[in-house]
This record gives sequence, structure tokens and C-alpha cells, in this order.
Amino acid sequence: MKKMLKSKKGISPILATLLLIVIAVAAVIVTYAWVMTFTSSQTTQAGVFLHEDAVAWNSTAGTITLYVRNTGSSDATIDAVYVGTSSTNLPEQTSVTYNPTSKLVAKDGGSITITITYSWTAKTTYYFKVAPLVGSPLEFNEQAP
Repeated sequence: MKKMLKSKKGISPILATLLLIVIAVAAVIVTYAWVMTFTSSQTTQAGVFLHEDAVAWNSTAGTITLYVRNTGSSDATIDAVYVGTSSTNLPEQTSVTYNPTSKLVAKDGGSITITITYSWTAKTTYYFKVAPLVGSPLEFNEQAP
């Protein structure tokens, strides 16, 4: 029995060291890939920063005009506009025109004019959400005159 225990061999110290190095390098590569993916998606989102410049109410035409500016470092393309009387229930508006029509808001101070055909009531607070394709949406509220 003692002879059988003495004949067992483990892996050599050189092979063990090489295995540890391979495992460590693989862990570093996986971590690097994850960090790079996470940082690139976060910096892209941070590149779009929309601001409300003004809101114009036209009772004759039944429209609301939003003036929106992008002060971020990336161009923004508007995906959808939402308007409602509650911040939790904002239906998407389909009767919307954009100037420029490409829906593109240039970086570093570019602006867009969004005209929404909407039946609004005076002295009522309306909630707006302007959602770009990439980045955080612009959310604000205004009271109609």
C-alpha cells in the first residue's frame, strides 16, 4: 500500500505555472472586452444631450411647437415625441413635423423645431418627452397659456 502512494505523481511545477498564467491572461482579456463594450456604450449615450429652448402654443392652428437644442458631443436623431397631461401616460404623437425633416439635431448647439398638431386646453399642464435614437430622452412639462 505504501508503495502505491509513493508512485503517484502530480503535474510539474513548470506546467502548473504555465496553466496559472494562461488562466490569468484569459481572465484579463474577458474583463478588458467587457469594460471596453460598457464604456463605449456609455460614452455614446452621453454624447447626446437635449435641452428645451422654448415652447410655442398656437390656438388658431391647434399646434404646439417645441424648440430643442443638442449641446452634446454627438449628433442626435429624434425617434419619437410624446405629449400628455400626465407624466406617466404619454402617448406617442403621430401628427408631427420636423425642421429639418431629417430629424437630425447637430452636435455642439444644433437645434430642431418640432411642430405637433395637438388639441390643447389653456391653463393645463402638459408633459413632453422627446426621445432620440441613442441617448437619454428630454422630458419636461409646460403650462399652456
